[in-house]
Amino acid sequence: MKCALVTGGSRGIGRAVCYKLATMGYYVLINYKSNQAEADNTLAAIKENGGDGEIMKFDVSSKEDIRAVLGGWVETNTEKYIEVLVNNAGIKDDTLMMWMKDEQWDSVLNTSLGGFFYVTQAVLNGMLVKKYGRIINVVSLSGLKGLPGQVNYSAAKAGVIGATKALAQEIARRGVTVNAVAPGFIKTDMTDGLDEKELKSMIPIKRFGTPEEVASVVGFLASPEASYITAEVISVNGGLYS
Repeated sequence: MKCALVTGGSRGIGRAVCYKLATMGYYVLINYKSNQAEADNTLAAIKENGGDGEIMKFDVSSKEDIRAVLGGWVETNTEKYIEVLVNNAGIKDDTLMMWMKDEQWDSVLNTSLGGFFYVTQAVLNGMLVKKYGRIINVVSLSGLKGLPGQVNYSAAKAGVIGATKALAQEIARRGVTVNAVAPGFIKTDMTDGLDEKELKSMIPIKRFGTPEEVASVVGFLASPEASYITAEVISVNGGLYS
């Protein structure tokens, strides 16, 4: 059975990606950290539309948690194969660097960059053995441009972009592609506190994007049609930055 793992899959962009991959025929592994109700809702919606999957609780910032839960799943589910990995989980904790606490730096870096490393490492061998796989990392405009008040978040996402390009070159010959999608301002929980009216005036398309628009790009990169695309970062930001 071909599976797709989406970290942070219970809400927002992650949820939209789960829905998209389910329509592509994947058995979807919906990772979440704390909000089981939302993860259950995501799975229920997938099943209502004829898809299937399961929820998988682990903290992407904890290598021990990843190795115990995800590593254990890989070892015991020998009839299932994670063909697509979407590293979507991330947090932000914004403040100016002069006021940033150690824990604000550590938590944001450990979630995005550490999560990418340990989750990808846990599933990579299976892809290399099968000589086919798709790894898609959800990064951010912040990782490309850098945004004030987000030194930690910008550093984390820029780190994942660099890792995307490096890993892509390591494993391309084994039929595994590695790409990144960099959303701009998307209507999710993470942008709820922003002044949308003011910010959309800066965006050429004059609106925020939707999770489904990001998920469509992820779906393409996860497909066989994208087999000659690797080490790329695709912006989904309405023309705000390129």
